Amino acid sequence: MAEYIKDYSIFYEFIKKFMPNGFKEVNENDPVFLELNELLEANNQFFYIADIIQLKILWTSRQSKKIIGIEPEDVSPYFFMEATHPDDIQRLNLGKTRLIKLSQDMFIAGEGKALLSTNFNVRNATGGYTNLFMQNYLFYTEVPYKTVFYLKIHTDIEWCKKIKKGFHYYLGNDIAYFTFPDEKLLSLSSVFTLREFEIIKLIESGMSTKKISEKLFLSPYTVNTHRANILKKSAHNKISDLISELVEKGIL
Repeated sequence: MAEYIKDYSIFYEFIKKFMPNGFKEVNENDPVFLELNELLEANNQFFYIADIIQLKILWTSRQSKKIIGIEPEDVSPYFFMEATHPDDIQRLNLGKTRLIKLSQDMFIAGEGKALLSTNFNVRNATGGYTNLFMQNYLFYTEVPYKTVFYLKIHTDIEWCKKIKKGFHYYLGNDIAYFTFPDEKLLSLSSVFTLREFEIIKLIESGMSTKKISEKLFLSPYTVNTHRANILKKSAHNKISDLISELVEKGIL
């Protein structure tokens, strides 16, 4: 693993420096920005800052061109809907819904900070797919106006072999997880393989073992083996209990 800059404190400095003007003007010659840009280059990252209540991206760093092949001014929620791998679209939609609900709750309460992170395969600058770790840091503010901003960092994690067998998911208020991803952080909720998660989604949709085996071109025995492994990993006695938990967390 290459040498990365793990300390994210410069992101807080960025927020403090440019939030008073609503992130409308980001001086790229400012010492805070220059330090942040050094981190982004070293970590193979880009980020944007958005007003989630207005559903508006306010500013995007120029590394977006290198990582996803899109100029900063062209980065939009539409791009991610169109460029995310089909296998990950359902989770992307669930995450978006969860983010909006969370931000609305924070706006109504007039306080709060939260973090939602996960990973998706997104089309890159060469037309292939890159595994991107996405960290969404949400925070309520009344400066320069009452809203919930969120800072979304995209990190190329193709170096992480373990995450290829599942996916990361974290939603909570522990801002200690707002740091450069390492193997330990990426392992959070990375329990099920992509095949197991696919079967969980089909079970949740009401499909029987027979129907799942026909859809996935697997034997009923193989499907039942997956079901048994899913329960073993989840520590639940019933698939329905696991599905309820995943729905509550916004994963299903």
